[in-house]
Amino acid sequence: MTRWVLITGGSRRLGREICTVFARGGWSIACHYRDSEAQAQEVVEQARTFGVQALALQGSLDSESDAESLFHRTCAGIGGPPSCIVNNASTFFPDAATDFVAQSLLQQLQTNLLVPLVLGKLLHAGWSQASNASGVASVVNVLDQKVYNLNPDYYSYTLSKLALERATIQQAQALAPTLRINSVVPGLMYPSGPQTIENFELAANANLLRRPVDPVRVAETVFFLADNECITGTSVCVDNGQHLVPLPRDIMFVVDDLLRKNA
Repeated sequence: MTRWVLITGGSRRLGREICTVFARGGWSIACHYRDSEAQAQEVVEQARTFGVQALALQGSLDSESDAESLFHRTCAGIGGPPSCIVNNASTFFPDAATDFVAQSLLQQLQTNLLVPLVLGKLLHAGWSQASNASGVASVVNVLDQKVYNLNPDYYSYTLSKLALERATIQQAQALAPTLRINSVVPGLMYPSGPQTIENFELAANANLLRRPVDPVRVAETVFFLADNECITGTSVCVDNGQHLVPLPRDIMFVVDDLLRKNA
């Protein structure tokens, strides 16, 4: 039986690495993208070089209806529900407890929490009803080391990821034995927002192992969680120990302060 994985935000950065690792492991790929059609088609073509099937699916993930549309289009494209969904897509806006606005908070909660929960619910229903389904399907959520190393920056984003970390356990309990739900918790892998290359190069080494996190290793952990049928309700940190280095602010701002002092 062909195993399909739906990877949200699969056309760029970590999502692209996840697609590649799954294709290399013999899984067929449904690569979701929002705006980057050319990159998504590149991912699809690369996946096919490993001898698997692949397709690209465009769409926003801002609401419950968006999640439902993506799931049903995926099922139509591959002939049934996928064996795994990787919730990699997320929305990320800088704000603080003193200045957040409801619209921004709700938008991040919709994409980063509600959509993964809806996709998990739909996969559970689809897998329960599929006549050709065998084994246990799975969901892997992509979190952030900030959930285990709190600071007040990126307030709404952090709240959404904290909720998804707890939801990983609740869904694992509620949707067993049909589904397994796990999470991967990566450290800093790519420059984000206004971060400069100089800032990133310093910040990427601010962990116990004093080296940048390899996105391929994060993607391999996602694959491991999807492939190992004995693991559920678990979050795995792949961050070179970044979550064990407490800081008063987000690492980007700490490094900015150091650069200014040394200028």
